[in-house]
Amino acid sequence: MKIISTPNAPQAIGPYSQAVCSSGFVYTSGQIAINPATGNVEASDIKAQTERVCQNIAALLKDSGSGIDRVVKTTCFLANMADFAEFNAVYEKYFVSKPARSCVAAKELPKGVLVEIDTIAEI
Repeated sequence: MKIISTPNAPQAIGPYSQAVCSSGFVYTSGQIAINPATGNVEASDIKAQTERVCQNIAALLKDSGSGIDRVVKTTCFLANMADFAEFNAVYEKYFVSKPARSCVAAKELPKGVLVEIDTIAEI
């Protein structure tokens, strides 16, 4: 098992790793719309937050020796399911390989964000 830590994605805001590589896969922790350069959530709407989350995931996977095109499963959390269509419009630009996915409503997400995504990808 290898713990991944990179400055190109937001640092963990709790007692966990950004990602872990094990048995040919990388498991990313949930990514939210934090700009890794500033440590702040700067986007306020679902589309902009989803863009930032996908950019963070892409950077984290790249630095783990994988890529967004190698994702086999995502778990998506939305603060409001009314944002589902707008979320999907951005999500599908990044996850063109159409990995398996779960998408659920969450009562509340860290830092008051609108979306969080975690992934499992082949290395």
